Amino acid sequence: MLGTTLMPVNPADSAIYGTLYGSDAMRAVFDDHAGLRRMLEVEAALATVQARLGIVPADAAAAIAAAAQRVRLDDAALAASVRNVGYPVVGLVAALAREAGEAGRWTHWGATTQDIMDTALALQLRAALDLLRGEVAGAVRALAALAQRHHASAMPGRTHLQHALPITFGLKCAVWLMPLLHHLTRLDQLRPRVELVQFGGAAGTLASLGAQGIEVMEALAMELRLHAPAAPWHVARDGVAEAVSFCGLLCGSLAKIATDVILLAQTEVAEIAEPHVEGRGSSSTMPQKRNPIASEYILAAARATQALVPLMQGAMAQDQERATGPWQAEALALPQAFVLTHGAAVATRSLAEGLVVDAVRMRRNLDATGGLIVAEAVMMGLAPHLGRAAAHHVVRQASDAALAEGIPLAAVLARMPEVASRLDAAAIARLTDPENYLGSTGAFIDRVLRAARQAA
Repeated sequence: MLGTTLMPVNPADSAIYGTLYGSDAMRAVFDDHAGLRRMLEVEAALATVQARLGIVPADAAAAIAAAAQRVRLDDAALAASVRNVGYPVVGLVAALAREAGEAGRWTHWGATTQDIMDTALALQLRAALDLLRGEVAGAVRALAALAQRHHASAMPGRTHLQHALPITFGLKCAVWLMPLLHHLTRLDQLRPRVELVQFGGAAGTLASLGAQGIEVMEALAMELRLHAPAAPWHVARDGVAEAVSFCGLLCGSLAKIATDVILLAQTEVAEIAEPHVEGRGSSSTMPQKRNPIASEYILAAARATQALVPLMQGAMAQDQERATGPWQAEALALPQAFVLTHGAAVATRSLAEGLVVDAVRMRRNLDATGGLIVAEAVMMGLAPHLGRAAAHHVVRQASDAALAEGIPLAAVLARMPEVASRLDAAAIARLTDPENYLGSTGAFIDRVLRAARQAA
């Protein structure tokens, strides 16, 4: 019999479906209790730095810091407070002050609710970005290894889902890898704009602390290993919006990889497959199936994350000195975006580390058109003899004949007087060998691999 306990409505938070849509590690960063612990950490740090600056008694700050470590918060009581107030900080500060005893009257000195919540969020974002960076860096290493291993594994390059020109699987992996290097750079660059202490008081002036307001803000930032902003960011939300926008960009690149894996794993193509795990991607009715389940959920996570980006960017239009709704809307998007993005990153890293590559099948598919995939190479080889326009016409005729008769392009070319009179059989064979028409493929792979080594 199924239990009657209320379960999360969002599958990303579900005990049953959650493993498909996210990661427990990222949920642990953003769950209710983690947020409350971060708020307590901020309150303790605030008391500590204010004691150092002579604003609150040192023994009171020590008592508050100790109380923050041991206080037991009552979920039901906090929920009741939130229903009435709209935020958890009032109930949390009340519980902390009670735990601290006489020292409790110095708790939350000069701060406002949003100071505590935003600073706690900055701490959560720091941990979240650490998790994301680890998975992206892991995927970079795995893709770099694949690119190196398959540097020369020739396969069809496809445009508009049709054979275009020969490439190598190493180049495909390098193209997958390159945006992830950009994302590592983006992540490192955005951190100072996101990992910001929030301390502005009731209206962003810190008037209650007199001349010491900025000194407290900077000391609090240092205590928590955060950056100090030029001014409070209560209604300047570009940092948190950028963080979720980054998730959308990263997911777009992960979805590109997943899309290619799905296409290349089709039965008719069968050039690669997801890592094999017993029962993974199986069908309830078709025993032979190995569905690309990880890639499917990467795509789902990407779509959901990218749908949250407009919510965060729309919430940037915050009214006056404290928002009446947009700030509250952020909580509906930001944690979910990070959970989904981390889940997609974990799946992508696992995919890259265990991808099954069939280089023999790639070569077989490359040869499937009987040399037509290198029609451009033949045209360029004939152009010095016939002129480009005439060469294009001849190769077009040869391609049509090869298709109509179901024979290799080389065989048709060999019987055409305008070709045979200029190219012998060996020259035609060289022109129609896909591995002789890879251009700068190897050099491009090496350039990306050098960048990957520098990023590592």
